[in-house]
Amino acid sequence: MNQSEHILALAGRRRVLRAADVREHGWSPQLLLRLHQTGKLQRLARGLYGLPDAEITEHQTLIEVCQRVPKAVLCLLSALQFHGIGTQLPHEVWVALPEGTQTPVLSYPALRITRLRGAAYSDGIQTVTEHGAAIRVYCAAKTVTDCFKFRNKIGLDVALEALKEAWRSRKVTTAELHHFARINRVERVMQPYLEAVTQ
Repeated sequence: MNQSEHILALAGRRRVLRAADVREHGWSPQLLLRLHQTGKLQRLARGLYGLPDAEITEHQTLIEVCQRVPKAVLCLLSALQFHGIGTQLPHEVWVALPEGTQTPVLSYPALRITRLRGAAYSDGIQTVTEHGAAIRVYCAAKTVTDCFKFRNKIGLDVALEALKEAWRSRKVTTAELHHFARINRVERVMQPYLEAVTQ
């Protein structure tokens, strides 16, 4: 197999390819452009390539965001949707970035950025690998407590729905919720709702 064939085989396994993925194997990133020009690869977004006939996965957009913004972690409405909690269908991809990080410039998809610091950013990150690509998302319990932390942004009704549904579907435990509520400093705010739900 020549380099081009290796790259196409990798594209079949990974769904989304970057120049860094090709370089990692010792192949020339220039081949991505050549394969794109000959129609063997399609350009999904700036610096991202995939096979033209690859079926689009449910999380294709999320994969692209996590590939293009390495420190982004799916949060709030996007994390709720990822975990199948609640009825939210966000029109933008909600991501958390560490405080002081440069704002990414993406023409598509639209991003809603939340800045977090310390443990509020770093705790509770799960990395889910789909078709060889990593999706970074906050666990269900962290996401629920984030909803209370940012209730003024997304609405208390959304936070309550997330808490009730996550608890009912057993995606969270009281210990996890208390842990992340402490990190997010929303213990007092959540206490009465938590007691009502867990009775």
